[in-house]
Amino acid sequence: MSDLLLDIKGLTKAYPGVVANDDVSFSIQKGEVHALLGENGAGKSTLVKMIYGLVRPDKGDMQLKAATFAPQEPRAARASGVAMVFQHFSLFDALNVAENIALGMENPPKQRELAKRITEVSQAYGLPLDPTRMVGDLSAGERQRVEIIRCLLQDPSLLIMDEPTSVLTPQEVEVLFKTLRKLREEGTSILYISHKLEEIRAICDAATILRRGKVVATSDPKTASARELAELMVGSTLHQPERATQELGDVMLEVNDLSTASASPFGTSLKSINLKVRKGEVLGVGGVAGNGQDELLAALSGESLSSANSVIIDGNPIGNLGPNDRRHIGVLSAPEERLGHAAAPDMSLTENALLTGSKRENLAENGFINWGKTREFAEKIISDFDVRTPGPSHVARSLSGGNLQKFVIGREILQRPEVLVVNQPTWGVDAAAAADIRQALLDLAAAGTALVVISQDLDELMEISTNFAALHHGHLSETRPCKGLTVDEIGLMLGGADAAA
Repeated sequence: MSDLLLDIKGLTKAYPGVVANDDVSFSIQKGEVHALLGENGAGKSTLVKMIYGLVRPDKGDMQLKAATFAPQEPRAARASGVAMVFQHFSLFDALNVAENIALGMENPPKQRELAKRITEVSQAYGLPLDPTRMVGDLSAGERQRVEIIRCLLQDPSLLIMDEPTSVLTPQEVEVLFKTLRKLREEGTSILYISHKLEEIRAICDAATILRRGKVVATSDPKTASARELAELMVGSTLHQPERATQELGDVMLEVNDLSTASASPFGTSLKSINLKVRKGEVLGVGGVAGNGQDELLAALSGESLSSANSVIIDGNPIGNLGPNDRRHIGVLSAPEERLGHAAAPDMSLTENALLTGSKRENLAENGFINWGKTREFAEKIISDFDVRTPGPSHVARSLSGGNLQKFVIGREILQRPEVLVVNQPTWGVDAAAAADIRQALLDLAAAGTALVVISQDLDELMEISTNFAALHHGHLSETRPCKGLTVDEIGLMLGGADAAA
């Protein structure tokens, strides 16, 4: 018992129409990296929010260091030694590193003293940071360092990490794992949430698996295979995506010397982008976050306009057409930012289905919306893509991140696009849902759709892509066949080097 840090007994939390956590009990030892696993909607987010003081349980209790632990707010959790790095960073681009870190402290020291402390702690844990740099100029990996250092300055006994490697390169993941191992050696416990099961096996000492709000298993991830862990999460056999063998068709999407300025002062402008995608082809576009992914999707979807001949669909120039006109001819897209960009947070799933499906699904005629047909479309998305929600009348923000991702991707796939551009299609979704989404994309390609899949998950791109290209500082590399492409060659392409050389 002396090694026990956090003991959770019978935690229950219900919302209208769903029990998010049902009598959850487990414990975390001192100096342990403990994985919390479960498919989307299993209750992971609600559970860690209760530990961090963002949500209050309906029943059950917690003990931290053998004392009653019931934080009423995150400030109380931090004061007790619990820190959390969220999946979505809470940083201000226009402030520097030290200023952002100061905002998360109860009594921040003077800037000079804080800057010195940031430098010392970041170097000690192998995550070097310049406290004077503007956050807007940092890469995604460097931004995560800011969040981690902000937590480490609190000297936590428990660090909660939600999908910590979703925006990192393989090299940055190794650096992060060295930091986590050092924290473990010093006695800090880590509650680690991730859908990347090989990473769980590499870094975690124990795992608690949730399914539909209940604890269904505990496991030693070092002895269980990734497939065994995934099947414990979903409660059934996991099916791997299968690619159909087929000849590619004619060129469907062509981009010629496309250059666009970023709409954000901290974004990345596109510089002379050239590519061709044939019918039935999946072009995988890799790159570290912040190298022009959002800007490329905006240029292809019509959110940012260019000269007519810079984007050509089936021989027709469309670079000067906006999103609605492009959707009408079958150019569909799903951006990375789910809430606020891909979906309106306070609109129902039925209304969100209408927003992009109106033309392709004939959901409105002569200015009148056919709400019955729209609701049927939303219900089909929910059913076909296993979106965990009480129903289509619930607002988008009520869904977990992974379930909203399934809804957004399913909404576009079911509209039978001629060209589909998606950014981070399986970001934040569990192994089974990721496999289903990848299979749906492969099925779409088999039916003749031309796909551009932008992703930071290189394993995903190699699994589903026909050809591969890399974005680096707004430049797109030469397109190369995925078959035979080595990790070293991919690394060169991601770094902007001439891989052929």
